Order: sequence, then structure tokens, then C-alpha cells
Amino acid sequence: MFTKILWHNSQPNTMKTLAIGYFYIIMLGSILLMLPIASRSSETTSFVTALFTATSATCVTGLVIVDTFSHWSLFGQIVILLLIQTGGVGFMTFAIGALTFTDKRIGLRQRELIQDSLSVPQLGGIVRMTRFILLGTFMIEATGALLLAIRFCPQMGLLRGAYFAVFHSVSAFCNAGFDLMGYFSPFISLCGYADDWLVSGVIMALIIIGGIGFLVWADVFQHGYHFKKMTLHSKIVILTTALLIIVGTVLIFVFEIGGNISIGKSIGDNLLWSFFQSITPRTAGFNSVNLPALSSSSILLIILLMIIGGSSGSTAGGIKTSTFAVLLLCMRSEVKQRKHVYCMGRRIDDAVLRRVCCILIIYLLVILSATLAICSIENLPLTEVLFEAASAIGTVGLSLGITPQLSSASHIILITLMYIGRVGCLAILFAMTHNTLVPSRLPVENIKVG
Repeated sequence: MFTKILWHNSQPNTMKTLAIGYFYIIMLGSILLMLPIASRSSETTSFVTALFTATSATCVTGLVIVDTFSHWSLFGQIVILLLIQTGGVGFMTFAIGALTFTDKRIGLRQRELIQDSLSVPQLGGIVRMTRFILLGTFMIEATGALLLAIRFCPQMGLLRGAYFAVFHSVSAFCNAGFDLMGYFSPFISLCGYADDWLVSGVIMALIIIGGIGFLVWADVFQHGYHFKKMTLHSKIVILTTALLIIVGTVLIFVFEIGGNISIGKSIGDNLLWSFFQSITPRTAGFNSVNLPALSSSSILLIILLMIIGGSSGSTAGGIKTSTFAVLLLCMRSEVKQRKHVYCMGRRIDDAVLRRVCCILIIYLLVILSATLAICSIENLPLTEVLFEAASAIGTVGLSLGITPQLSSASHIILITLMYIGRVGCLAILFAMTHNTLVPSRLPVENIKVG
């Protein structure tokens, strides 16, 4: 039914292929997770639970109905890990990467698919970029796993510690937020490591690197520390990311001074978990403190950070940092009554401005619609429902603890939000519609706004 909707009355395009590709991967993951071998109890997991988990893993979200360690067997956990890796880097990246090791020629269609999947501006060098991404991904994840193993292996033993290190390194880099800390206590995430600078530092670094975007990787790799030589996209992403992290850390630290979480902790420990909670909403889903214990101000700030998300062409979700930055630039341009939007000696194309406005409006409409729908189904506070909806569409995975309590209907809504957040709101609309020709220029008439 879903695939028929996407193909109906429209010519095939890359957006449809990507949307349907993720759909099939989710369905395959759901079937595997329903197998008795996938659960610790050796019983068949319900379809909704398996579908929710497979969607959350493929869409690198991290929202869960059941605790990952307590419910799923080693087989089930490995299925989840493979879905995270595939969803984080992109299934087309792996497909093109595999083709490069064969003698088969990579055609224009495949190059266009990887271009849309990674948000790469041009087709030239797309195969080389794919190899760079795959190699960089595995090197970074391996480094993160080695560093985490320093802490996990002494605590859990060599084999279990190494496995936990690999799982959490992949989950953090892909901004997925899945964890196996149910080994200590269900749904605890990384609260047991709130004061651990090694674990928190490695996880934060992996989240930032994974969420900053593959295009920025290539730019940094090419130009090193020569910031002025980088593209405007990379400059905007780096500056916006740094600004959001710093402002988020300071605000959360200030909001929680004297609160239940900060009592009895040093200033350094409070700064560490404030720093962690400023980074993870964009869009990793780990938490090192009890989120329901945070103040309302911090909760609202985290919701805003989840909506902004990471960067284009990365493992993160949200409207993206570049979108947020362009919105601020548009506001500045309008206040200064400029005809065009400028940034760092460059003019931003009007088509980008239209796309930015469209993305923001669609995201807000989808989030509000989902919140209204879940509120009408469940008897829950508005803030908690809005938090879960923003977490789902932003592919974040943070939760105030209500997701396991929701009904199947609400779970289906969250599943839809996670899928939309990973594929992209505009990509879904492009996949379901077809272009119609209109006259190039129509008569102009002004309307009053504001």
C-alpha cells in the first residue's frame, strides 16, 4: 500500500527510491526482530514493538518501547546495530561502496541516488566521496570503540566490554542513542557515567563528528585549519554548531543551578552533564541525567535543540543547523531592509530561502499535528507529548519516559514521525507528487503581511 502511494501518478525519481528503500529495510528489520531468536525469552515479539524498534534503529532515533539489553538477545541486538549502521551512513552509501569493489560500472542513476542520499551538491567525485565516507566512518567508530573499551572492559570483562564499546561507538557516531546499559538497570541510558569524563567525552565527540556532516568532513580534510578557504556551507555549519553547543550548555547550567540534579555535585561535574545534554539533543538521544527531573526551561530548550538537529548530509536529523542559520540570516536581512540575504561576502540563492521556509513550516505542522493526535488518544500532559513528538521527528531518541506507556495507535504515529524525520519532509512530498508545468512569469500583485 505504501509503495503504491509513492509510485501513484508519478514518474520514478531518486526520492521515491530512497523512501521505498528505507521502508523495505525497516520491514526486513521488523521481521528479523519478530523471530523468537531475537528476544531473550525466545518468544515472538509483537509486530508493533518490532516495527517500532526497527524504525527507531533504521532512522537512527533511539526511542524504544522495551529496554534494548533486557528484551533483545545477542541476535536481536546485532540486528539493531546493523540497522543503525545502515540508517546512519545510508543504505545507498553501502551499496555504492560495495559496487566499487567489483568491475560493474556505476551509472548515472546510482550516482544521483547517492547524491540525494548524502546531500552532495554535484555528481563529480561521488564515488570517491563514498569511499571517503565509509573509510572515515569505520576509522572513527573503531577509535571510539577502543577508547570506550578502556572503561568498559575492566567493568564488564574483556569480551562483553569490547562488545559494549563497539555498540555504543556505532550508536553515538550514527546519532542513534541506543544503549545496552540495561545491563545495570533498564532504561538508564548513560546516567551511570554522568561524572565520567572519558565515557562522556568520547560519546560527545562521536556525536559531534557524526552530526556535523560528510561534506564538512571533506572540507576540513582538504583545507585543515584554514577556515577562510572552506565553503560557505562548512563555515555556517561549524559556527552554528559551536554556537548552539555553547549557548545550550550555559543555559542548561544556569537553569539547573540549585536544582535536584546539581545538588551535591562539583561545578566541573555540573558543567560536564550540562555540556552533554546540550550536545545529545542534536540528535543522539543519550542522556546522562534523569530528564523528567529537569526544569521546564531546560525541557523547552531541549525541544528547540531537537527540532534544529544536526547538519545536512550527516547521520543527524532535525531541520538542520544550516536551515536554522539561514532563517536567522533572513531575519537579519529583513530587519536591515536588504533586498537579498548575505553571509560572509556571499549572497544566498532565493531558492534556498524558499526551501528553508518550506522545511520549517512542514516540520512545525507535522509536530503539532502529531502532538494533537497523541493528546487526543492519551491522557498525558502536553509538554511530555510534545517532547516525544519532537524527539521522534528529529530522530533524537530522548524521552521523558512515556513512550513505553503509549497505546499502539500512538506508537504508529511516532513510527511515522521517525520515518519522516529520517527520509526528510520534503523528500516525502517530492516522492508523492509530480511536477506540473506553469508559465515562467505571472502577473505580480502585492499582499500585506505582518
